[in-house]
Amino acid sequence: MKVQTLLLWILGFCLVPRSNGSVSIGMTALGVTSAALYAGFDKLRCSFYECCSPNSKWVKPNITALNLALDAHLYGQHLVRDVVSRALKGHLIHDDPSKALVMSFHGWTGGGKNYVARFIADSIYKLGQRSQYMHLFVSTIHFPHEQLADIYKLHLQDWIRSNVSKCERSLFIFDEIDKMPLGMIDGIKPFIDYHESIDGVDFRKSIFIFLSNTGGPEITRSMLEMWRMGKKREEITLADMEQLIQLGAFNEKGGLHNSALIQHSLVDHYVPFLPLERKHVEFCIRDEIRRRGYAENKDFVKKVADEMTYFPPENKLFSTTGCKRVAQKVAYLLASETYDTLFD
Repeated sequence: MKVQTLLLWILGFCLVPRSNGSVSIGMTALGVTSAALYAGFDKLRCSFYECCSPNSKWVKPNITALNLALDAHLYGQHLVRDVVSRALKGHLIHDDPSKALVMSFHGWTGGGKNYVARFIADSIYKLGQRSQYMHLFVSTIHFPHEQLADIYKLHLQDWIRSNVSKCERSLFIFDEIDKMPLGMIDGIKPFIDYHESIDGVDFRKSIFIFLSNTGGPEITRSMLEMWRMGKKREEITLADMEQLIQLGAFNEKGGLHNSALIQHSLVDHYVPFLPLERKHVEFCIRDEIRRRGYAENKDFVKKVADEMTYFPPENKLFSTTGCKRVAQKVAYLLASETYDTLFD
């Protein structure tokens, strides 16, 4: 900051006019040189510290990397893979999008909503989730009191306005939006609407993602009906689910209940996360075992999968918690001396 101040002082000194009203050519040239030095300093700073300047190495979206991460670590969510990849690609390659991208993730806990949000951040920013341009809000932590909804709304508007002014390619993730105070999320409506700029700030390149459990019961009921009719999971289309979760998000109690965002069609994509089956949970168990540095063991995978709870009772088709409790179950069973010999 001291170097920047010095350069600006030099620049101001160089442009002091002569008594006859002219400006010294030598001084003007020095002023131009100072401006160049300032630009050079800014470029040098961006080599070591995260910045959002054009062609910055810190903000460089990579859809290929996103697709690879989804293919390798997201199980049983073919709709998510298709919708998220195409929506992001369409938005990020456009230099002049019509509005900010808004995606709303819906489904039971443990289906991979936070996982996918993390992959998106990793594919846009070199620092991934540690980027200063990625902003995560958890409703139960950041907006816990219903009676303070109006205050939260104003603070959120200030936060979004301030951060997008620093980087147009900002990412805002709202977790547990179903627990957000009623009506509060409508405060972001101006920033995701069809405005070229608001008070000189362009919000159209930013991305907003909502994570919610709303729509989960509707998705599950629909899945069971299609399963009973003999329809394969992979044959389920977005058209089968999108209106279902849109209505669920609008009508269920929560942050999107009767929301102006839905009424004015400002949510671009409703992304359904289907309930996971046992085979998908087993994939998550294998990933967790490898992450801990162990080789895969079929008996251990089965043991962990057996520890999970499934529904409905008559066929135990879906996991009640998806993959959410896998890490804890693996850790718990690995701590048992009984299973140490499995990995010897």
